[in-house]
Amino acid sequence: MKHSTLKIGSALFLSTLLSAGAAQAADYPDHTINMVVPFSAGGPTDNVARSLAEAMRPTLGQTVVVENKAGAGGTIGTSQVARAKPDGYNFLLMHIGFSTAPSLYKDPGYNPNTSFQPIGLVVDVPMTIIARADFPPNNIKELVEYLKANKDKVSLANAGIGAASHLCGTMFTNAIGVDLLTIPYKGTGPAMNDLLGKQVDVMCDQTTNTTQHIKAGTVKAYAVTSKQRVPTLPDLPTMQESGFKDFEVGIWHGMWVPKGTPKPVVDKLVSALQAGLANPDFQKRMAGLGATVLTAEANPESLTKKVDQQVPQWAALFKKAGLQPQ
Repeated sequence: MKHSTLKIGSALFLSTLLSAGAAQAADYPDHTINMVVPFSAGGPTDNVARSLAEAMRPTLGQTVVVENKAGAGGTIGTSQVARAKPDGYNFLLMHIGFSTAPSLYKDPGYNPNTSFQPIGLVVDVPMTIIARADFPPNNIKELVEYLKANKDKVSLANAGIGAASHLCGTMFTNAIGVDLLTIPYKGTGPAMNDLLGKQVDVMCDQTTNTTQHIKAGTVKAYAVTSKQRVPTLPDLPTMQESGFKDFEVGIWHGMWVPKGTPKPVVDKLVSALQAGLANPDFQKRMAGLGATVLTAEANPESLTKKVDQQVPQWAALFKKAGLQPQ
């Protein structure tokens, strides 16, 4: 009799939880949703976020507000979402740095495997090697020669340890065997402002942030890090074309909610993400910025697989490069 009572009690408890989750999902969302971008406004991830927020709004029926929470290579904003109430009203848009930070920081403030529930992949963005508009080298060959001859005079900007610009910049300086003066910012938005103002010399940044400046001639571009040339920048050679074998960097972006978010709410966000990525205006905007929309991978399973693959890969690369956690 006692065991039967326990079973009935457990069943009632589970039923109550499921009913509560279903009720929450039925009402969700009933007010504004917060999309946290762990980098400054005006940067490459912010550009993706603002387009995506608008594209998801029709499906969700609520405004999605982008909140920029910059600092420490994206870990401040990311850990903020990890600590948020798991109700679907705070979610994270982050890039490859999500899987690199645990190897670069002693305590990034989150665990990529246990702190979040994945929603899905969003876009993949190539990087570009750029410099201030009046920088003397005119092509990648001249750039490498110039950097080797003037390494103590050249400054390399990035968005902080673990940011995409840091990863790409590190790969580039390792590839040419030169250490440059590195200047970290709280995002590539302010870094780009200083590059445009000719206060720093060189940067590696995503096409979502550099395409407009390259086309306008306000920065000087040397190469793109994708395997093939970017259609919106057809005259810009790839790093592999420029003699850097196997130099390929693609910056994938994903979406997460805090661990413990009810499955019905997660399912609604997955549907909203998939609808947003299929939105023609969003696709046109991303294509114009050189980004590939990952429609087929906009699901929790694909994002989980990506993180599981990337965390150990970057850890091994950083160890080989001698980078120690900060």
